[in-house]
Amino acid sequence: MMGSFFDKVGDWNPQLIREIKGRLKLFPILVTAGISLLGQVVLCLIQLGQYPEKKYSITAQYCLLGKDYQKQIQDLYKVVDKIQKQVYYYSSKANFDLEKLNAAKEQLKATQNEQKRINDLMYSGKFFCPTEQIDFQGWWRDHWEYIFLSLSVIFVFSLLVGGTYLLINNLAQEEHRHTLNFIRLSPQSEASILTGKMLGVPILVYWFTALAIPLHVVSGKSAGIAFSHIFSFYTVLVGSCIFFFSTALLFTLSTRFLGGFQPWLGSGAILVFLMFTLGMSSSSLQVNHGAAWFMMFSPMFAIEHLFPNIFGRGYYGSSSPGFTSLQFFHIPVGSTLIGIVSAHLANFGLWTYAIWQGLERRFRNPNTAIISKAQSYWLVAGIQVLLWGFTLQKSNNYYPPNYFGKTSYYEPNYQITSNLGVFLVFNVALLFGLMIILSPQRQTIQDWARYRHQGGSSRKGWKHGLFGDLLLGEKSPSLVAIALNLLIMLIPGAIWVILAPSLNARQNTVLDWMVNDAGRFKIIIGIVMFFTIMMINATITQRMLILKTSKRYFWAIGTVGAIMFLPPIILGMINLTPQKNAIPWLISIVPWAGLADASTPIIVMIFVCEVLLLGALTYFMTKQIQKEGESKTKSMGNNPAK
Repeated sequence: MMGSFFDKVGDWNPQLIREIKGRLKLFPILVTAGISLLGQVVLCLIQLGQYPEKKYSITAQYCLLGKDYQKQIQDLYKVVDKIQKQVYYYSSKANFDLEKLNAAKEQLKATQNEQKRINDLMYSGKFFCPTEQIDFQGWWRDHWEYIFLSLSVIFVFSLLVGGTYLLINNLAQEEHRHTLNFIRLSPQSEASILTGKMLGVPILVYWFTALAIPLHVVSGKSAGIAFSHIFSFYTVLVGSCIFFFSTALLFTLSTRFLGGFQPWLGSGAILVFLMFTLGMSSSSLQVNHGAAWFMMFSPMFAIEHLFPNIFGRGYYGSSSPGFTSLQFFHIPVGSTLIGIVSAHLANFGLWTYAIWQGLERRFRNPNTAIISKAQSYWLVAGIQVLLWGFTLQKSNNYYPPNYFGKTSYYEPNYQITSNLGVFLVFNVALLFGLMIILSPQRQTIQDWARYRHQGGSSRKGWKHGLFGDLLLGEKSPSLVAIALNLLIMLIPGAIWVILAPSLNARQNTVLDWMVNDAGRFKIIIGIVMFFTIMMINATITQRMLILKTSKRYFWAIGTVGAIMFLPPIILGMINLTPQKNAIPWLISIVPWAGLADASTPIIVMIFVCEVLLLGALTYFMTKQIQKEGESKTKSMGNNPAK
């Protein structure tokens, strides 16, 4: 029967059978099972080690008597305070009464003695909680929950970190041994091969996790956790595994130059990300910002939403509503269990689909770009929708100046201005990546320039003309594509700048910087300056990628990265604020910082200089590309055999 099962699986996915046969050996299976079962036993023993015994402290959480004593102490403090006021009253000259003063003092002494007696019972260490006063039922419920939540976190780390490491290491070794080239030549589809990798390579990690699922489910039900929440956790975990494993495969195919460092870097990055999000979810979690979709990549936030007691919030409360308040264009996606799970799965699904587009392109042709120019437009537009959708969350988040009990209210302009930093970080990082990905290298540019130099295609239509080639062609320079992506990013922001005053129905001070300090005209110029500065960086990137050196990518990444990111960092380190000198800020990737402190003529002059610089760089790069095409054509003419 087992052989028949493997035959059916082999017919469906031969790559999966290849991976399974290489890993499902008796010894690794037994070792993995032993580690999983031993870990479960240790986790249970740790919890049983905290079981209430005869010498259980009265102040401990599950002693019911301690809670009564705490209430008595609080009541006695109030009585002592009241009696002390009587003592002060009857001891004053105006109200002196010796008989009442002595009575109050006797009552104060008796009350303080009672306080001391109860404090001794609670904190002296000589007295312990009676067995009948221990809430054993609550202890078992909470400690089953602790086991459940501990296993949930272990599942996330073992699957995502361990599985990612194994996948990257396996694919990197296949690439190093050149066996991946033979796999590429097989009749299997890219989806079949890579799915087989994802299902087969981490199979021992799956086995490790599967053995702990019975204890996980039993502990969850014993803790009173609804099965719908447990099932939702598994659903989100599966979605996150598919996303991260797909990302790991694309990372491996795109970073062959890293060699043996790939698995450590990839799995290490995911480990840091999970640790960071674990720390964030244990604090006061806020999701009313444009980066909420990025936070949803971590299953830790789903755990925090599905099981609030993971950080003791069930006992101590939490001032943050977390993902229950999540909205997308005012749609309350976090208000229900189905909504929040669907939001996580939709986020994983969309990005996994995008990653698989890159995987299918990169697997068969390792030298092609991860995404095409046409796909980049959809990517940039999609990220803008996510950023704006999660920015526009309707809640009473604006507190007027001198608040003092006034009613807070929803202010869309305040919500948007609070997220401008999020827009800048994500879009600059995205542009930096697109500059490197979409810009073809020297040989590709030479082939394209020779093709254009010799007359190009005879087919008609704008797609086959020069502009269409620059916009969609994968071998053409990237400047037009980067320009279009920049427009997709900046147009929504420009529209908001124009409409913002009309959205300010309450006439508050949110838009003072935009309207009064800098002015909308300067803001629009700042947007155009940002466009020009990023196009200058894109031109430099493309120019460096047609250098003759073999380290073009390193030079391009290093040079453009330094030009883009070092100036703001240095200006911040030397404390050169825009108020002291706005010009350095105007020529950085954050020109808006210096708009309010620079005069309009200075801004216009710097903008004109940037335009002239962009024109000069574009002109010389165009000449260089034409020269490369002509020289390539001559070289081909002199070597017919080539």
